[in-house]
Amino acid sequence: MRIYLLSMGCAKNTADSEHLKAQLESSGHEVTDSPDNAECAIINTCGFIQDAVKENIDAILDLEALKNDGSINTLIVAGCLVNRYGKELREEFSGTVDLFVRSEEWDQVIHFLGGHENTNCPPVPVSSNYYSRYLKISEGCNTLCSYCAIPMIRGRLRSVPLRQIVNEATIMCAAGAKELCLVGQDLTVYGQDFADGTDLRTLIRELNASVPAGTWLRLLYLHPNRVDESLVDFLMSQDKVLHYLDIPIQHADPEILSRMNRPCPEGHMRRIFTYIRELDPLFALRTTVMTGFPGETAESFGRLMDFVSDVEFDRLGAFVYSPEEGTKAAAMSGRVSRKTAESRCNRLMTLQAEISQERGELFTGRELDVMVEEVDTEAGEAWGRSYRDAPEVDGLVCVTGDIGGVREGDIVRAGIYDCAENDLFGEVVS
Repeated sequence: MRIYLLSMGCAKNTADSEHLKAQLESSGHEVTDSPDNAECAIINTCGFIQDAVKENIDAILDLEALKNDGSINTLIVAGCLVNRYGKELREEFSGTVDLFVRSEEWDQVIHFLGGHENTNCPPVPVSSNYYSRYLKISEGCNTLCSYCAIPMIRGRLRSVPLRQIVNEATIMCAAGAKELCLVGQDLTVYGQDFADGTDLRTLIRELNASVPAGTWLRLLYLHPNRVDESLVDFLMSQDKVLHYLDIPIQHADPEILSRMNRPCPEGHMRRIFTYIRELDPLFALRTTVMTGFPGETAESFGRLMDFVSDVEFDRLGAFVYSPEEGTKAAAMSGRVSRKTAESRCNRLMTLQAEISQERGELFTGRELDVMVEEVDTEAGEAWGRSYRDAPEVDGLVCVTGDIGGVREGDIVRAGIYDCAENDLFGEVVS
């Protein structure tokens, strides 16, 4: 059967979809990234916040239209949206959706479509970006931030066995991967549900020793409270681990962090970020923050602005707080108006634009390795990412000069001569 697989949401969903794709193909099905001539469509949904819920419902409606006009015969809805709103979805789409399945329950998909489940089936090479892969090391979360619906959607922490992760990593590298992006709700708690003492350091040490020389290991999503000087020292000692960390702080005001159920020791975050930059001034730091959380005053927002200004993150993503059904924060007093929250978010991103520009200017006159993602021979340029650019969320590097023979997935050395707010511009050195 020819199956169109649509993956929505975050990088963790992308990793899940690759596992589903592997099992489908091992069962004899053909998986495509286009609905053209497909007999079946599967959407792996996201239901993290209400904006995502709306986007995913719209995507389901688009697929429903394809089924109604006969373009596809079978429609399957899977993933987080089913975990969170399964009853409502079944009522709304009972006449058109043939199967609803929760996240990671791919055996139900295989049985429904015909085939034999293979739980040990490793992820297969994807049709594009085979050189950059997401490697999920855990699922669920025990932190229970007051605004977050993830524990309700995905459950509590479940770490992937170490040997399984290392096996997947080596298979990905054998298939051409040069970058492995480690993802989970919070990488720092990896292994806490094991009894043998396995933890994030154990895993990183094994991966660093197992993957080929030159492989980029990128760490995404680390809780700031569990990042200390010792962990930073360890990560910097591993030669394949990029000098890049995604550490979502969410806020910087102590009272707001306490209301978020993310209380942080006084000065801890500032100390850690300062320590990282003292070891390597060009270390790339990415974070995420929200504005408009219940109780956020002009003064607490000012503390967030001051913190961002002082730390000078290379990359920052900001979003307006969304009250999520079933979370503690949704019932909190001190609600901030949407207009005020959006205004604060815009002010924050204006500040970050200036900081990102200044951080980019530090690289003019330097050389960087660039992993090429797109080559435009007519324009005489290639676009790719350096160590400071995670897939899909950060900037790019435009490389010109002698790009003859350069292909997607190649790593080229570029001399940087200019920068924009998010992007760098360089010329091939070798």
